[in-house]
Amino acid sequence: MYLGIDLGTSALKAILVDDAQGVVGEASVPLEIDRPHPNWSEQDPESWWAASCSALDALKRTHARELSAVRGIGLSGQMHGATLLDAADRVLRPAILWNDGRSGDECNAIEEAVPSSRRITGNLAMPGFTAPKLLWVARHEPDIFRQIAKVLLPKDYLRLRLTGDYVSDMSDSSGTLWLDVARRDWADVMLQATDLTREHMPRLVEGSEPGGVLREDLANRWGMGGGVVVAGGAGDNAAGAVGLGAVSPGDAFLSLGTSGVYFVCNAAFSPNPERAVHAFCHCLPGAWHQMSVILSAASCLAWIAKATGAKDETAALAEIEGAGLEGGEVIFLPYLSGERTPHNNPRARGVFFGLTHGTDRADLGRAVLEGVAFAFLDGQEALLAAGAGIGHVSIIGGGARSSLWARILASALGRPLTYHSGGTMGPAFGAARLARLAAGDEPPEAVCVPPPVERVVEPEASLRDSLMKKHERYRKLYLALVSEF
Repeated sequence: MYLGIDLGTSALKAILVDDAQGVVGEASVPLEIDRPHPNWSEQDPESWWAASCSALDALKRTHARELSAVRGIGLSGQMHGATLLDAADRVLRPAILWNDGRSGDECNAIEEAVPSSRRITGNLAMPGFTAPKLLWVARHEPDIFRQIAKVLLPKDYLRLRLTGDYVSDMSDSSGTLWLDVARRDWADVMLQATDLTREHMPRLVEGSEPGGVLREDLANRWGMGGGVVVAGGAGDNAAGAVGLGAVSPGDAFLSLGTSGVYFVCNAAFSPNPERAVHAFCHCLPGAWHQMSVILSAASCLAWIAKATGAKDETAALAEIEGAGLEGGEVIFLPYLSGERTPHNNPRARGVFFGLTHGTDRADLGRAVLEGVAFAFLDGQEALLAAGAGIGHVSIIGGGARSSLWARILASALGRPLTYHSGGTMGPAFGAARLARLAAGDEPPEAVCVPPPVERVVEPEASLRDSLMKKHERYRKLYLALVSEF
């Protein structure tokens, strides 16, 4: 039996997975985000630990026998968050999260201080990353900065509470802007740019390697045996990839959630920072991955449904499908929260173009679905320009439940999209697989197999033709407006 814990932004989820890779129990605890100032996003790390304890206490109440058989624990979590600890492991301030935007000036300062930063880290300096957050603290909260003894990512703070060890994995650490991603080691020059050293960093392991042992008092609390291994774990997207079996070069998936991710596995470090592609270590040894990220995906559908008075998103989709996919000239730029790949433009905004007296709610909704598909297509082209060899593409996320949207996406991308059974289990399932690898001696390819295929959505030639014409106008529209944002 294996336990996967995923520390998300809005909830912590824990699942129990048996030796047949079936989920036998799960628990979820909601989390709140604090926004004390515009563009800030923070959480109290103590709330993460409280949520972990609540989730495992709940599993003990409902699945005590299964919990007692756990041999390994895997951790996944929201990336980039800055958890600052003093020499006594006390939290010095609320953690600054991945979607916090306060450190734009510090990004520029880091790239000026280290002209080779993009080559070393494989990424542009962005406010979402951890390093700019620390430079912001040094500049604006110097008393706190002087007390920092350790900087941990969110899931690794949970590890500290579970094991007493300072450890991180390669995939999550790739999102700090302190890692030499090709060498899979801390980059001293990047640490120096934020007045830190290796002493402030956790020890690095691969995601499938042991990263500590559960404390005896906690094992007793949850009725587990001794020697329960805690795996290195992974950042949320890499853990999700392991859960889908996306572990070989060319394996890819689309995550159609609030934001959108196009994830591709690589055999080697393959950066393209100029087009805002993320190049990270995968959570398995000798593997890397790339991601294109769009900041507004399924959230665009939620927005248009609310803005036009639709009953809900399901009703909006039914209305769009009822209107058919022929015609329709409205174009939507889906940059409601700015954009990352390929534009790296936080000032970009959403736009409707081509409205007439005849435009109705279904036309607007269809334009939204197409606009998000075009954003993924731009990301796909950035990935290909970085040398990605994209093969099999799976699709996951709440927005993926729409068969209409899947048809549009498959046709825009020119690629079949595969749905898997259990594809909604997400990073917690991948974390449980990493726990199994860390606790045993099985090869990753024996454990990280794709779940059964439910269906495949193929591109449609006529739909693709019409979408490609619109995509050309979509691109021209962004270029025409970029100076106005």
